[in-house]
Amino acid sequence: MVNIYCLNTGSSMTFEEGTMLLEVAKGFGIRNPYPFLAAKVNNVTEGLKYRVYNSKDVEFLDYTSYIGRGTYCRSLCFLVCKAARDLFPDSILRLRRPVSKGYFCDLSKADGTPLEEEDVRKIEVRMRELVAADIEFHRHEGRLEDVLKLFRKYRYADKVKLFESSGSVYVNYYTLDGTVDYFYDALVPSTGYLKVWSLGKYRHGMLLRVPDRHQPDELAPFFEQPKTFEVFLESERWNKIMRLGNVGDVNKACLGGAARELIQVSEALQEKKIVQIAEDIYNRYHAQDNPVRIVLITGPSSSGKTTVCRKLRIQLMACGLRPVFFSTDDYFVNREDTPRFPDGSFDFDGFDTVDHAYLEKDVLRYLAGEEVELPEYNFVTGLREFNGKKIRQTPGTILLIEGIHALNPGLLPSVDPMLQYRIFINTITSISLDNHNCIPTSDNRLLRRIVRDFNKGAFTACETIRQWPNVRRAEVKWIYPYQESADAMFNSAYLVEFAVLRNHAERILATVPKNVPEYSEADRLLKFLSYFTPVSDKEIPPTSLLREFVGGSGF
Repeated sequence: MVNIYCLNTGSSMTFEEGTMLLEVAKGFGIRNPYPFLAAKVNNVTEGLKYRVYNSKDVEFLDYTSYIGRGTYCRSLCFLVCKAARDLFPDSILRLRRPVSKGYFCDLSKADGTPLEEEDVRKIEVRMRELVAADIEFHRHEGRLEDVLKLFRKYRYADKVKLFESSGSVYVNYYTLDGTVDYFYDALVPSTGYLKVWSLGKYRHGMLLRVPDRHQPDELAPFFEQPKTFEVFLESERWNKIMRLGNVGDVNKACLGGAARELIQVSEALQEKKIVQIAEDIYNRYHAQDNPVRIVLITGPSSSGKTTVCRKLRIQLMACGLRPVFFSTDDYFVNREDTPRFPDGSFDFDGFDTVDHAYLEKDVLRYLAGEEVELPEYNFVTGLREFNGKKIRQTPGTILLIEGIHALNPGLLPSVDPMLQYRIFINTITSISLDNHNCIPTSDNRLLRRIVRDFNKGAFTACETIRQWPNVRRAEVKWIYPYQESADAMFNSAYLVEFAVLRNHAERILATVPKNVPEYSEADRLLKFLSYFTPVSDKEIPPTSLLREFVGGSGF
C-alpha cells in the first residue's frame, strides 16, 4: 500500500501500489467545477495515467492552471494532427504559434493545392468523431534508435533531427488510435476530455481555438491580430531563407560550426529593424501635418525594452534627431500608496502604480516648451526623488517614453495621438521544437528573467518563478490589449537564444529545491532546455539585446 497526501483536500489516503492518478482522484472524491487534466506529483508534472508505487504528495490540476492548460492544448494539437493525417496522409501539418487566442496551423497538402474551407471542415468533422469515440492516448518509451526508425517510417524528419541532436538515450512518444506522434509533456487520458475547441480557416492555414483560461467551458474570445501575425510571418520568411524550420535544424547548424554566423545574422536582422523604425520616426518628425514629437515604447516583462530603447536613441541620433528619455517607472507612486493584491503584497504592474496624472502634466509642459525636471524613483526607499535631470523641447528634440503602460491610452489622454509614435516589443518565437510542438513566447521571456534576476542578485530562480503568474496576469490586462495600436512592432526573439540561455539557466534552475511548488516549473524548463545544443555566449556582442539578460552589455 502507498500513502497519498492530496493537496486539494489537505488529507491522506492509502491505495494499492500501481494505482493510476485517475483512480486516486476518484478515491478522494474531490469536488471541482472543471475536470482534472494533470497533476503535480512531488512537485513534478505527470499525466493522470501515471501510476504511484511510492508514497507521494499529489495536487490535481484543471484548465485554470498553467499546467492544466498546457496538457489540454498539447492533447488538442495531437487531435488535429491525427485528423489531418487520417484525411491527408501525405500532407505536412505545422502548428506554428499561438495567435488570436488559438494556434495557427499550416497544412501543406501532398498535391500542392491550397488549403480550402472544405478541407478544414473535413478535419473538424474527423476531430469531432475522435472526441465522441473517447479514444485513449497511450504513452510509450523506447530506445532512441528504435524511436528514430518509427519517426522515419512516419516521415517525421523534423523529429528525427531534433532527437539526433539531443543526446537522448530513451525517448517517450504517444499513440492515438494507431497514429504515432511526439509531445514534450503530459497529455490528457483520452480524447473525450477535449470537448471545447473550434477549427476554422484562417489566412493561408487554420486557427485552432482553445478554451478560455477563466471559463474553460467556453471558447476564449477571438481577437484579430494582423500586425502581430505579420511580424511572425516576417520571422518565418527569414527562417526559410536560412533553411531553419525547427530546433533540430538549429542544433545541426550549431553542431556544424554555424553558431557564429547565426548569431551575426540575428544581430543584423534586429539592427536592420531598429534602423527602419528610426527612419520612419524621422520622416514622421518632419511631416507637415501632425509631426511626431513623442515615441512611446512598451512590451511585456523581459522583452528587451531597455536595450531596444538605447539602440533606437543611437539610430535617431544618426538620423539627426536629439532624443531625450524617461521611463514611466520614475513616476511610480510612493511605496505607501502602491496598490496591493488581496494577499497584501504590492501590485507593481497595475496601471495605478504610475502617477499618470503627474506624468501627463510634465509631458504637456514639455510640449509647451517649458523646462521640466524629471523625477527619479528610488526603488530602495520607495520614494520619488528630484536629482536635477531636466528636459526641454528644442528644434530636433524628440521625447522617448518607455514603460509597460506606455501604449495605454489612459496615460496621455490630453495629448494629441497624432503627435505620438507607438512601438510594441515582444518575443515572437518563430522557431518550433518540431512541426507539432511550438514554443510558448512566455517561456522565452521567463528564462530571460530568471537568468537576469539571478545574475543581478535581485531574486532567486524560485522567487522569479513564484512571481511570474502575477506578471503574466498584469500583461494580459494592461499590455497586450494595446499591442495592435502600435505603429511599429519589434520582435526581440533571438534565433539561437535558447541555446545560449541553456548555459546560464541550467545551473540557476538547479538551485530550486524539490520540496517547493515552484520546482514543477523549474523541472519543466530544464527538460525544455535539454532539447537545445548549448552555444557559448562569447560570440554575443556587447551591444546585443541578449546581453541585457546574460550580462556583459555595452549599454
